Amino acid sequence: MSESIDQLVDKLPTSGMTVRALGLLDFVAPGQWQNITGFDNAIRYVTSETDADTVARIRARALSLYDDSSQGYQRAVSIYQMVDSAGGKIGLASMAHMLGEKVGMLSFLSSLTPKEDKAQTVDLGLKLVAEMVSFCYANGFPGDGIGDFMGAVSSYEKENLIRLSAIVVFDGLIPLGPDYGAKLMDAASGWSPSDLENNALFQRIKGLIPGGGTTDAAFQFVNSGLGAMKDYVGGFAGARGITLDGVLGQMRGVIDFSEGKLDLLAAFLDVSTNYMEHTGIQSVSRSIIERAVGEI
Repeated sequence: MSESIDQLVDKLPTSGMTVRALGLLDFVAPGQWQNITGFDNAIRYVTSETDADTVARIRARALSLYDDSSQGYQRAVSIYQMVDSAGGKIGLASMAHMLGEKVGMLSFLSSLTPKEDKAQTVDLGLKLVAEMVSFCYANGFPGDGIGDFMGAVSSYEKENLIRLSAIVVFDGLIPLGPDYGAKLMDAASGWSPSDLENNALFQRIKGLIPGGGTTDAAFQFVNSGLGAMKDYVGGFAGARGITLDGVLGQMRGVIDFSEGKLDLLAAFLDVSTNYMEHTGIQSVSRSIIERAVGEI
């Protein structure tokens, strides 16, 4: 990779549509996510360490760990970045006016193409599998550690929890409705390898999905991964009291949208945010920092 983990964390924005959208999910996981930017700030936040020399030692060890390509950290960040780059984002310059004012969608309607339900379920399923594989890479599990992931996901917190919440809400609940989980699993049962092969996100991450990069092997892993997540993901919103009305009430404080155009709202969030990359970099940096502390 061309950038080190400190450069990636240093470049994370402190404002903008991604930060605002994630902030709207605080009601899902109150106080869990803080938008920590700057790598030294992240070290101090994760470790509560204030001594400059100790922070410098942690930083040096963390950078060494990330630079070691035999570790999974770079692969995890690559997946998070690929997920967000697959959507064909609207340029940041065109989103600049959103930073301070309530966002009106009308000016963007001509730029947005809502996904059909089939495409939406494929993207949702692939984002969930990408999360599984990235988490395993970033935490020292085998990339195909479905069981390891399922053992850990129920204890998700902080950046991991807000990211999973965003996947469920932005890519599941808003475009597919309250029965997003059933729609996803019903759709997945009828997928064929060609359904994935024709998907832009799958093309980007296929080489990092366990199975050697072949479509058939990746397809089998996607099916196995989604099958393992079925109950947890399908019950995620209900277990946390997340309702579509509640989510839309939060959104109306920031974005103007029509009640009958939730597919456009979902498309808008897809092209105007990079929440997977943003929180993924934060999660990977936390994992490296915690390991670096243990090793020094």
